[in-house]
Amino acid sequence: MQAIQILTTGSADVLTLRDLPTPTPGPGEALIRIEASGVNFIDTYFREGRYPAQLPYTLGQEASGIVVSVAPDVTTVKPGDRVAWCLVPGTYAQLAVAPADRLVAIPDHVSFQQAAAAILQGMTAHYLAHSTYPIQSHDEVLIHAGAGGTGLLLIQMAKARGARVFTTVSTEEKAALARAAGADEIILYTQEDFLTKVKTLTQGKGLPVVYDSVGKSTFEQSLQCLEPRGLLVLFGGASGAVPPFDLIRLSTMGSLFITRPTLKNYVATRADLETRAKDVFDGVANGTLKLRLEHTYPLVEAARAHRDLESRNTTGKLLLIP
Repeated sequence: MQAIQILTTGSADVLTLRDLPTPTPGPGEALIRIEASGVNFIDTYFREGRYPAQLPYTLGQEASGIVVSVAPDVTTVKPGDRVAWCLVPGTYAQLAVAPADRLVAIPDHVSFQQAAAAILQGMTAHYLAHSTYPIQSHDEVLIHAGAGGTGLLLIQMAKARGARVFTTVSTEEKAALARAAGADEIILYTQEDFLTKVKTLTQGKGLPVVYDSVGKSTFEQSLQCLEPRGLLVLFGGASGAVPPFDLIRLSTMGSLFITRPTLKNYVATRADLETRAKDVFDGVANGTLKLRLEHTYPLVEAARAHRDLESRNTTGKLLLIP
């Protein structure tokens, strides 16, 4: 089979298409033929070496496909089942093995591409809106990068929970996408200061929560957007890692909270995984959760997908098709 691996860390140029042996499922595992694999910022962190990995390393943590075979002790899935999964390395490939208890069934009315696009970013948006900060009706929230894959889904979920949604985007095209997803106030951060705009929109009060996937370039002002005892949810670092921070400043700024959550802790149990995946797939199937699937690439063009993602000129979800 073919897979995209890194033999050394670096730019997108280090992504290498390699011929590898077909993997064999071990105890508790299934072998899946991949139909679509999601491209996410976390993949670039492994590629750059920001997150450690044992080399050579097959990138990718999100995919959908058809079960080919299972280990003798697996009874929860069988060959021919349509499944999706995430947080298991090795999905930039034609075939992959994954623990059977991490696989979720794809409903009949959800396509492979929809499932691969929704499983990681959809469940991320779900835990952010329902658990990390359970959005309440009439809350005012700020979502950075509102035209990205997670941002568009998070806007929709926040609106479904009754929030007034502010979002930052870089272009008029992205503003239109965020507005179509339901955002109430669009802030073009390339033309105006988002902190000043938020203070104006809230009459100086600030916000109970800011969802920040950008990191370094937005962190300081995101904190200043919060009301006393507000929460900064830092769930990504598209602009780079946040520098060291003196925690006493949280006290002086109004007893603020910061969390740096990650999906794996919010789907650690089978029950949580099934609940979040079901909510997301049900929303996709019934049309209440709309996905943007405008960027698909052949597996061999993974480097182009990474460059496009890092340029921050894309909107919605990026998928690799083996």
